[in-house]
Amino acid sequence: MEKFFHLKENGTTVSTEILAGLTTFFAMAYIIVVNPQILSQTGMPWGGVFLATIIAAIIGTLVMGLFANVPYAQAAGMGLNAFFTYTVCFGLGFSWQQTMCMVFLCGLINILITVTKIRKMIILAIPESLQHAIGGGIGLFVAYVGMLNVGLIKFTPGDPKAAAKGGAVAATPGLANFNDKVLWVFLIGLVLAIVFTVMKVKGGMLLAIAITTVIGIPFGVTTWSNSQSISETFSQLPQTFGAIFSAEGFPALFSDPTKLPLVIVTIFAFSMSDTFDTLGTFIGTGRRTGIFSAEDEKALENGHGFSSKMDKALFADSIATSIGAICGTSNTTTYVESSAGIAAGGRTGLTSVVVAICFALSAFLAPVVSAVPSAATAGVLVIVGCMMAASLKEVKWDDIAEAIPAFFAAVFMAFSYSISYGIAGGFIMYCIVKTCKGKAKEVHPIIWTVAALFILDFVCMAIL
Repeated sequence: MEKFFHLKENGTTVSTEILAGLTTFFAMAYIIVVNPQILSQTGMPWGGVFLATIIAAIIGTLVMGLFANVPYAQAAGMGLNAFFTYTVCFGLGFSWQQTMCMVFLCGLINILITVTKIRKMIILAIPESLQHAIGGGIGLFVAYVGMLNVGLIKFTPGDPKAAAKGGAVAATPGLANFNDKVLWVFLIGLVLAIVFTVMKVKGGMLLAIAITTVIGIPFGVTTWSNSQSISETFSQLPQTFGAIFSAEGFPALFSDPTKLPLVIVTIFAFSMSDTFDTLGTFIGTGRRTGIFSAEDEKALENGHGFSSKMDKALFADSIATSIGAICGTSNTTTYVESSAGIAAGGRTGLTSVVVAICFALSAFLAPVVSAVPSAATAGVLVIVGCMMAASLKEVKWDDIAEAIPAFFAAVFMAFSYSISYGIAGGFIMYCIVKTCKGKAKEVHPIIWTVAALFILDFVCMAIL
């Protein structure tokens, strides 16, 4: 084990790595509850998504640990799963099989841009302010989804999509009346999530979900009527595994040529969100700990690439997304909760291996996990969104030229209920602002190209 993971070289021990792995797992284990709840709304079988989430997390995390030898864990990304369900499936009208195909292609694209110079071109093309705004905007979007899932925000009339439709009947958002048992359970869970997060309780997110689920029993919110047995869960996996290769997958996705621009833009949105989420996690957690050296970051800034360790880590992350799509889950990405294990002393891939083992054992908890109500997980979504929104502090809000594109990128994600449209608003406004300041030549051709694709998408939707 010492020879494989180089424990002494990295200043760690087996016991420290095991503790770090357990810490990371309990910090991110909420995803095995939340992800099936979000994706199953598209018509996907709960049990299939549950197992696909676990399988993708196991494979992705093992590749990260054994191939890259870094203490990072992977699972279906928060924000990306919401984008999958609420934007692509509900908003744009794609089936879950078609959307899963786009996730698979996103993984292939990420592999391509990781092993070529395209990755460096994209990273260097997007302004730092927009990178922070996109990350923070996804946080706002996730928190908004959590609130809508329990009806904390109501629309009058009661059609949440009425405002987006622009029809004769307008929808006015407002705060719900607190006469609903679901809302009371949600508020209890939200307070617990806040307390555990502020007090830095290990596994606080998962603990908040567990306690809230139990509290929901006397309220009648938590019932065993929706619980699924282990055998039932495993019987549903074939419905999601390999669905992208069925008639409802790739053949259906490319059957309508008029939707091709929208498909391209959506894949781009998936790919960019995944790429920068991962990159931000690596840079943010690796700077202080020495997991990735200062030379690696300097190479990134200068456009000269990464060291072999970070190259392998990015490659592992890219592979996990495609594997997850084949199994039947949305984008698998590197979790920022890995920082919990790193803070506990994790420095090598052994930490990741421990996390993968924990995910494997969790597959046998399906009867318990399937009984968890959305009221118990919505509070966690709000707090996760709050933490993701922290990147907005890096935007120079006192500089109006940076503030306008960042504002549109971040706020539009929640207002338009779409991550891709938030990115569109940010890119288009960035081009406009730079042009007004006489600095159009400073805008990278990639930004101009993507902004043009978004505008073309809007024109196509207006005409069609």
